Amino acid sequence: MYLLILILPLLGSIIVGFLGRFVGRYGSAIFSTICVVFSLLLSLISFYEVGFLKSVCYIKIANWITSGMFSIEWGFLFDSLTCSMLIIVTLVSSLVHLYSIKYMEMDPHCPRFMAYLQIFTFFMLVLVTSDNLLQMFLGWEGVGISSYLLINFWHTRYWANQSALKALIVNRIGDFSLSIGIFLIYYTFKSLNYLVIFPMIPLFLNHFTSFLFLKLHTLSVIAIFLFLGAVGKSAQLGLHTWLPDAMEGPTPVSALIHAATMVTAGVFLMIRFSPLLEFTPLVLFLMVVFGSLTAFFASMVGVFQNDLKKIIAYSTCSQLGYMIFCCGLSGYTVGMFHLSNHAFFKALLFLCAGSVIHAVSDEQDIRKMGSLITFLPVTYSLMLVGSLALAGFPFLTGFYSKDFILELSQVFRYSNFFLSYGAFACSLGNISVFFTAFYSFRLIYLTFINNYNGCRIIIEKIHESEFLMILPLVLLTIGSIFIGYLTKDFFVGIGSDFWNTSIFILSNHLVFIEAEFLPTKIKWLPFFLSSFGVIAASFINIFNKNFFIFNKKNRLLSFFSFLVNKKWYIDIIHNRIFVILFLNFGYLISFKILDRGFIELLGPYGMSRAVNQYSKNLIKLQTGQITHYLFFMILGLCFFSLVSITLVQMDLPLLMIFILLVIFS
Repeated sequence: MYLLILILPLLGSIIVGFLGRFVGRYGSAIFSTICVVFSLLLSLISFYEVGFLKSVCYIKIANWITSGMFSIEWGFLFDSLTCSMLIIVTLVSSLVHLYSIKYMEMDPHCPRFMAYLQIFTFFMLVLVTSDNLLQMFLGWEGVGISSYLLINFWHTRYWANQSALKALIVNRIGDFSLSIGIFLIYYTFKSLNYLVIFPMIPLFLNHFTSFLFLKLHTLSVIAIFLFLGAVGKSAQLGLHTWLPDAMEGPTPVSALIHAATMVTAGVFLMIRFSPLLEFTPLVLFLMVVFGSLTAFFASMVGVFQNDLKKIIAYSTCSQLGYMIFCCGLSGYTVGMFHLSNHAFFKALLFLCAGSVIHAVSDEQDIRKMGSLITFLPVTYSLMLVGSLALAGFPFLTGFYSKDFILELSQVFRYSNFFLSYGAFACSLGNISVFFTAFYSFRLIYLTFINNYNGCRIIIEKIHESEFLMILPLVLLTIGSIFIGYLTKDFFVGIGSDFWNTSIFILSNHLVFIEAEFLPTKIKWLPFFLSSFGVIAASFINIFNKNFFIFNKKNRLLSFFSFLVNKKWYIDIIHNRIFVILFLNFGYLISFKILDRGFIELLGPYGMSRAVNQYSKNLIKLQTGQITHYLFFMILGLCFFSLVSITLVQMDLPLLMIFILLVIFS
């Protein structure tokens, strides 16, 4: 049963990929959806057995690599953490497949699209079920190449090509760091199996590694490289630039990447390696700083975006920042809780955006929309619920996890150990709440409520989506309303043993109790900030206040707005410092000096010229006199004898006698 969860998407992708033209467009879509839905049903059964009946499943299939002490097997670990991820991945993937039946029905390459979606799902399932790092890395790389294929699905579009390449290359940095971390883990623990590594970690607390005359703490170095891998995959500040550009793919792809699969892989890696991170305070500090900065940066940039899908993409980046800095505060269970909640309302927002784009003839600029509440009342209602959940409106799914993260940061703010950066993370996290509510309702006003700004030809064609597109939205809306309330007790409830040994927390569990008993005014702070963001967005749109004209008189505020609108110039800094540097190195040094110069002169080009030149000189040795030939033969024999005797370490007097005998013989 457990292996069928992985086999069904793989089988569906192979059949649809190779036989799609014979099965047909609808046949491929229906067969793909059935495979993933059955995988979802099996995931629900495994979640019940493992999560509630406490029967962890550990499966070994066969040997993969055996070389001396190095031994890797095909193995799968189904614990509470894995089964929770299985529910998220298969549920969102099933709804995206169902949604894509109608969304992609006019695309001539629909079978190929369905095959890509399934292979993407399969590699994500491999990533979360692996019991060793090498197999996990296989799923990690498979998710990367699948995302490239999906983002570049419309490969005739220039920007789709560029976005797919950008996603692939930027993720190479994180993948390279993760691979170094895996090498260091094997060098230290002599194994890549989770069940071997995790119990041994306390034994290496005082273990140091020497590198370039530096003495480095081994566990901290390993954790830093693993964290850099998560920074690339989960789009944290610095390596986040690929995430907004990934919107060039079809909208179902965006929903699958942002809600349940690729971007959550980095957060999952951090939660899985909680036994290692708990013994590395430096890396926990870095996670808090990077996560809070990412949440703050992405929420600010989202305010100034005008592309419907890019606004939601930056909200994904911001929410991932919350998850990472929550893990940095040792709140791995809360981070996982927010990850599962976020999957529902983020998939809802993206699929609603796809419904809007589908209705307005593929227009994505929200400045050219408006008054769609009249034409798309169902989509408006569902998207409003998703936006409220994203903003943390009370008693919706996002409220239970997002507010708990902010309450944890409030507790650590007054803790002695976290005094240096607890207030920093708490402040940025709370400010991000205001910006999140602001851009969420700015999107609602410009898309649905304000006056229509498009052309008449488009407005005459606007229509509500078909049933197969509305059904996944309704199911996700139900999840966005009730899932947070239904799962909070066994995910983050005090005394809950749901996670068992899959998540390790070294710090005091009283922190969670303290978060429950914070003063009421602190608990209400996120709600007041989000309400203020909604009011600000409503004031600007209802009274038709132009935000940029309002800032024009204040030079400092105008400059700050311009800076944020340009995304803090991070893309330009990347291009002018790193990209141009590597391009110049590749052309001027690697290509012109090494390839075209040094290697070719010593290689085929230089050798061919040398042989041609010296072969002409060899003709002069052809004198026709036998004495000359005998001289060269004896000279060669002496040289050969000299080399041979030197190799056997013959004494020097004996060597001279041998040479003389050869010469005068």
